[in-house]
Amino acid sequence: MIRNKTNIKELAESIALEYEEKITPLDKILDDEGLSVFYDSYGKNTFDGMTFFDNGKFYIHINTDLGNRPDSARGRFTLAHELGHYYIDSHRIGLKKGLLEPHPSRTNQKQFNQIEREADFFASCLLMPEERFSKDFYRKTFSIELVDYLKDEYKVSRTACAFRLADIGNHDIMIVYGENGKIRWKYCSEHFPYKYLLYENKVAPNTVMGEYFKNITDNLFKKEEIWAVDIFNYVKEDNIQRKFFEHCITFKGRALSIIWEE
Repeated sequence: MIRNKTNIKELAESIALEYEEKITPLDKILDDEGLSVFYDSYGKNTFDGMTFFDNGKFYIHINTDLGNRPDSARGRFTLAHELGHYYIDSHRIGLKKGLLEPHPSRTNQKQFNQIEREADFFASCLLMPEERFSKDFYRKTFSIELVDYLKDEYKVSRTACAFRLADIGNHDIMIVYGENGKIRWKYCSEHFPYKYLLYENKVAPNTVMGEYFKNITDNLFKKEEIWAVDIFNYVKEDNIQRKFFEHCITFKGRALSIIWEE
């Protein structure tokens, strides 16, 4: 659970809404705050972003080796995450006083560290402020096409957009990420009907993701109907006929599935 979630949301969204642009102008935020950002090559097995405080100033370093360009969805989320370390009081004060060591941040991974989760949440709210974002999905049926429309409108990744919809969308969804046949993480809307997957770490075989990992040949972009009992644990007997939709997107041994009920 994220501490001070309401405060972080209000902080990030108030900053975003100071600007008229739908795509949050991170460059203007940097200029207004007088922050220095360095895009450079730091290697593929290091970090996406890192924030330092030195000689009375904050410096943000962004790793271009992982696709973090100023105009890319990944680069924008990484920079917004690092801005979270600057704007969130406990992070900024911790860095200034040496109580919080500069640490590498990784994008497109579910964060288990409290500090990183808070910065991710800040980034999500900064790039997709609810007041603005919600108008673009109001009364629209959930689909992968809606996710892709929104990600392009706000210049964010499909994963970041799905996370935001899980939090504030008008349709409950679950997001599951797997690598090499193993579940790495899952995330779902607060009121999604099931919280537990059939297997804690292994990908369930009778799913689109399971189909992909059984025979990794081509990348998939596929939607199918699946039975609740084939993917979720603790399905009650009177729900054994219950069905959900799974849309799975795969790439080089990795898979992201979005699951919802119509």
